[in-house]
Amino acid sequence: MLDKKYYANGQRAHELIGERLTYFFKNGRLKAEGLFKNEQMEGEWKFYRETGQLWQVGNFKNGKKNGPWVRYDKNDQLEYRETFENDKLIKQN
Repeated sequence: MLDKKYYANGQRAHELIGERLTYFFKNGRLKAEGLFKNEQMEGEWKFYRETGQLWQVGNFKNGKKNGPWVRYDKNDQLEYRETFENDKLIKQN
């Protein structure tokens, strides 16, 4: 997951500071951010479009989707909500 350190243009692909992992698009904008514990995504993560807009907010437990997830459309309106348990979809609104 952290194998790619830089894009071909020299832009850093990710940055790990303590337990905070941040991914970047090749243009340098924020792609995703959240906790990274024991080599796995953990807790709340936020994902962004290349334009900088918030796209998704979701939760992980031991690297698997666990808990609520929401996705926003390009007009910043709620597109849908989902709930996962151990990486399996259990509820969709």
